[in-house]
Amino acid sequence: MRRTRVLAVWGAAALAAVAAAGPAGAVGAPEADLAYHGSAALTGDRVDIRFTPRNHGPSAVPGASVQLRWSVPLADRQELPAGCARTGERELVCGTGPLAEDGVGEQIRLVVALRDRPAEVTVDLDTVWNGGTVDRDRTNDREELLILNTGDPYAF
Repeated sequence: MRRTRVLAVWGAAALAAVAAAGPAGAVGAPEADLAYHGSAALTGDRVDIRFTPRNHGPSAVPGASVQLRWSVPLADRQELPAGCARTGERELVCGTGPLAEDGVGEQIRLVVALRDRPAEVTVDLDTVWNGGTVDRDRTNDREELLILNTGDPYAF
């Protein structure tokens, strides 16, 4: 179990290093248009967030990574699904898996524990790696969510 977590953290670090080059990709690279749609609810110190990656094409994406940045610190202990790793006090990175041209990926569902019980939290979703494709429309692969501590789901 510890080895798996260490590998996940190293994988996330590698993704962050690749992200430094920017998600736009190289000149002449295939084009894709990534977007994320889902919902999030905050109850007490837990955020239940679900989102589905979508590739509007025109090319397939071998895999992408989305970063979730929180406005408040996360609890020290997290139970994350396969393909997701914690990369900082307030950050997580999740892989989307391959996305077909004009295709929908698998839903990503996280139940994230927060260090405290805030009245509200913001979460920024952003593509940090897109498999070497060029995404000329970055407006739909970035989301900023405001989630109130009501237990009500907020759609995005």
